Amino acid sequence: MQRSGAHDDAGAVSLPSSPCATTMSRVSSVQSCDSIVYDDDGRGCGAHAASRATEHASSFQMKASRAKPPLERAARDLLRAGRFQDAMAALERATHVVDAVRDGTERARCANARVMALRGECFEGLGMRGDAETMFSRAVREDDANADAWCGLARLAHGEGRFYDAMERYRAGVRGYECAGEYERARDARRALAAAWNEVGAARKARGDIEGAIRAYGEIIDEMGDKDAFAASATFYNLGVALVEVGRLDEAESAYERAIASDPTLALAYCNLGVVYKMKNRLDDAVEAYEKCLRYAPDFELCLKNLSLVLTDQGTAIKSQNLQGAIATYERALSYDTLNVEAYYNLGVALAEAEEFDRALIAYENAGRLRPQCAEIWNNAGVLYKERGNDARAMEYYHRAIACNPNFAQPLNNLGVLYTMAGQAQLALEALQRAVTVAPTYAVAHNNLGVLLRDTGDIEHAFTSYRDCVRHSPNDRHAEQNYLLALNYVRSGEHTEVCEAHSAWGNRFAKLAGPPLKPRRAIKSDSGAGTPGRRRLVVGYVSPDMYTHSVSYFAHAPLRSHDKSSVKCIVYNVSKFNDAQTKRLQKSTLESGGEWRDCATLNERELAECIRGDSVDILIELTGHTANNRLETLALEPAPVQITWIGYPNSTGVRSIGYRITDELCDPLNTTQTFTEQLIRMPAPYSFLCYTPNLEAPECVAEAPCLSQGHVTFGCFNTLAKVTADVRACWARVLLATPMSRLIFKSKAFACEVIRNRFLCQMAQLGVESWRIDCLPLESATISHLAMYDRVDIALDTFPYGGTTTTCEAVHMGVPVVTLSGSCHAQNVGKSLMTTIGLKECVASDENEYVRIASTLASDVQRISEIRTTLRRDMLRSPLCDAEGFTRALEDIYRNLWQRWCDDKAREDDESDDDDEEEEDLDSAVENSKGNDDDCCSADENTRSGSQSNRSKDDSNNDTDEVWNQTESAESGDVTSKLIDTLEI
Repeated sequence: MQRSGAHDDAGAVSLPSSPCATTMSRVSSVQSCDSIVYDDDGRGCGAHAASRATEHASSFQMKASRAKPPLERAARDLLRAGRFQDAMAALERATHVVDAVRDGTERARCANARVMALRGECFEGLGMRGDAETMFSRAVREDDANADAWCGLARLAHGEGRFYDAMERYRAGVRGYECAGEYERARDARRALAAAWNEVGAARKARGDIEGAIRAYGEIIDEMGDKDAFAASATFYNLGVALVEVGRLDEAESAYERAIASDPTLALAYCNLGVVYKMKNRLDDAVEAYEKCLRYAPDFELCLKNLSLVLTDQGTAIKSQNLQGAIATYERALSYDTLNVEAYYNLGVALAEAEEFDRALIAYENAGRLRPQCAEIWNNAGVLYKERGNDARAMEYYHRAIACNPNFAQPLNNLGVLYTMAGQAQLALEALQRAVTVAPTYAVAHNNLGVLLRDTGDIEHAFTSYRDCVRHSPNDRHAEQNYLLALNYVRSGEHTEVCEAHSAWGNRFAKLAGPPLKPRRAIKSDSGAGTPGRRRLVVGYVSPDMYTHSVSYFAHAPLRSHDKSSVKCIVYNVSKFNDAQTKRLQKSTLESGGEWRDCATLNERELAECIRGDSVDILIELTGHTANNRLETLALEPAPVQITWIGYPNSTGVRSIGYRITDELCDPLNTTQTFTEQLIRMPAPYSFLCYTPNLEAPECVAEAPCLSQGHVTFGCFNTLAKVTADVRACWARVLLATPMSRLIFKSKAFACEVIRNRFLCQMAQLGVESWRIDCLPLESATISHLAMYDRVDIALDTFPYGGTTTTCEAVHMGVPVVTLSGSCHAQNVGKSLMTTIGLKECVASDENEYVRIASTLASDVQRISEIRTTLRRDMLRSPLCDAEGFTRALEDIYRNLWQRWCDDKAREDDESDDDDEEEEDLDSAVENSKGNDDDCCSADENTRSGSQSNRSKDDSNNDTDEVWNQTESAESGDVTSKLIDTLEI
């Protein structure tokens, strides 16, 4: 919402013409170009207005001399009272008197000329300009020194726009008054002369001859100087107006200052000086100038508006450094102008950044009421409604924004995000494709289009969108990490492409993340931490998923089971969402002697410093390359030992994360999948996961549906992205090998009819009729989602990226899961889970065995019923749900890794001591070799070489440090961007 503004003015000093005010505004940092101001009567003070000049020019001729005859004085008084007819009658008698005493003397001619001039003024007052000019001309012919007549002629010429004639006659009037010793009236005539001359400048400026106007004002100043403060202030004022027109702001500033020096009460000059300061970005000076203007003209509406606008700019200028100060400044701006849309808008932006969402929405609503055609207002309000969970209102406001500007990419993108989250794939596709069409370089929309395509199973095209995002925004973390995640869906983890992609990302990321915190030094109390008689081991968990999220069901076990006597657990919750699950996790953490930190508002470096401040020994991140991760925090190395666990089925690629927790089934010793972390395997009989069932799960397991339905129902509740062509082919073989069997496939993407039909067509091409498959969207509530398992007899796992939470939920609901083991971690999770609960019979080694196990089990209804009856009990008694035993084994791993670090530090210290001793011996040898300069130089050189060699050997991050120094200009925002319109799933 960026517009250009103009510096409007009034004219020239006859005094103001017509008021005008324009503003220049922008959406998130509004600025205004304030306008030249005007007198209360609405006429521009750039041309110190004709009527006001006429007032000054007409006032002096009505000041009668004490020597004038009584009838003349009476006529003047009547003229001053506006009683022109009565004044004429008095002058008629005065004429008779003059005629009676006419003696042809100079005195008589002067008296006659005075009467004629007064009669001219009466005609002028009655609007009889022709008669007035006749009388004034006769008066001048009678007495060419009659200043009243000359000024009357000047006024008539001035009013007709004959400014040069007016100037010549005013000059004659000035001379006449000065000769008569009437200096006050000479001053008034001089002011009228200046007004006419200013009109010359105004006329030139109106024709576009700005330089000619400037010359005219300069000529006035050269001739009149500072003889009269009023004339000087008006002329300097109008000169300032003209100078602004041609962009000579420094000279304009000087002109306005001289106008103020001539007349310190000239409110108009203060206001226009504020305009100049504003244009020069001297916002504080502009505020001061406007405040001075209001001191002399408190109700000056244009100045109030200008002050409001410059305060809006001032708020924007300080917002990055002083958010609360900016909010207060925007509110002050609104106190001067309650209709300032830019102030409302920017107040909304600032309040949203301060997470005062209710107040921000009020500000946006006010802005939208005042400017309903502004797309940016509705878009930003929509983002806030989405953040607060009101998706319906957010969608309404995005549509409003698009209606205002159909080519506005942001609301199109945001609308696409909402549709994607709701599973409305076709509508999301239309919105996101429009976004990238109208804004081809809009990287965020390319990323979100990739997420949509991934969710609908179109992974290869998703890769293209991710690449487009990175091409337009090379340091975009979201697209690159989404690309890595998507690789797991369609490529087996041991493939070179997958391994190298994760490793290469880690190398690039290290350069963006910047230098790590200063390494923590080992102290005496570190060794043996977590063992009897020693201090507690401090273990930190970092996660954005501490709410009803898959990760939370596996993180719960250690949080509630840590041995408070040996381990101090600290949870760094970086999630914006809080629900009942969050409260349960927090309660468990506190009851086990731990601490809970809500850190969602901290950036990566602030979080790292918080962790370092807590003296965390071992830091575990639970997210990997999934949404809202804090990998940059771990790249800063806030803890000596750093581990990745649970959230991601592959390597993070982050070199500062030293370990990855797994088990011997997911990652056997002979695995060909590579990781940048060292694999640490949980001891048998434990899986690398420990499951805590959802408390909302139905209390009882329903009987197998095949017992009442007469056919077996297979099911899968995994995301569509995991169902590759190979998975579809395998499922088709299972269904064809099991007559009358059916398949229930539940996935978010099936909220879209287009996606449902596409999947059914794909299966039909493999020989499976559509009537045998139910494609269902997600359930809105957890309890109804879990109850869907009551309709399933056997669950079918996906590959090469198998299920994790879905597998555990199925088993807890009594449904066995047929899974296929493979050569990578992602594919072996099902094998680990099913083996740990004692259902190894459901683990296949190849696709043929997968089909055989599923079809054979489907043919044995009795076996299905037996498994259904006992599976939940067996699961809860198995190591998979043994939180205490699992956590003890996990704590042993933590203690061993910590002691390894302590031992390594001790060895480094010993080596350092040995190096110091060698250097001391060498120094001694050098000291003893006095007189042998070559030996001294040789010894010195060897010492330096040894030092360099040691650093190169010990500093494993030296290459990263050097590259960081070359790329210091990379903005931290590139890797920590808070994209409220970005979809990360």
